[in-house]
Amino acid sequence: MEEIAYRIRRSERARRVRVTVDAGRGVEVVLPRRAAEREAASAVRELRPWIERRVAELQRAQDAVSARGAGVPYLGSLLAVRTEPGRTRVHRRGDELLAPAGAERIPALERWYRRAAHNEIAPRLDAACARAGSDYTTLSIRGQRTRWASCSRDGAMSFNWRLLLAPEEILDYVVWHEVCHLEIMDHSPRFWALLGHHWPEYRAHSAWLRRHGATLVL
Repeated sequence: MEEIAYRIRRSERARRVRVTVDAGRGVEVVLPRRAAEREAASAVRELRPWIERRVAELQRAQDAVSARGAGVPYLGSLLAVRTEPGRTRVHRRGDELLAPAGAERIPALERWYRRAAHNEIAPRLDAACARAGSDYTTLSIRGQRTRWASCSRDGAMSFNWRLLLAPEEILDYVVWHEVCHLEIMDHSPRFWALLGHHWPEYRAHSAWLRRHGATLVL
């Protein structure tokens, strides 16, 4: 059986061994500062089935991204990207994005998506809160690696800009998921019943995110 290649990173803050699989860094084992290196090998052996599934999932995601060609997804549609030397900011013109060329292309696209995310999410969040009879305090757009959105106990809402790379109904589902957390913070049966009342297709849309979330990259 072929050995799994991995790299070790030590962390002063880590309290236990942690294994991550990332498209850019590959398999990484995070060790507490005083942990023996053999603990990394043991963790990789124990988690081998999960690591192999995760690697295969990332490969499928990379294949899906490659199949898009030069376009980028936007709430279920595909926008063509045309680069222009000297441009510093992305501008949308119909179904086309005018973007900087070279190394600035991806960072500029991400900044554009972050701005667009606020414009797309704020009215959806306002409308859902009005229907639910609830209210939030603040809205922020972030680029979390492991979370699509969050709702704090004081009503602060945070959403991942990558949700704009998903179909529109997926974004709407995540908005309703967080709005329901304004009333019920946990994932108890009461929460799922409330979410089902407001968004009956939540199971299918949650499953879509689990299956395709890794493809939501530029």
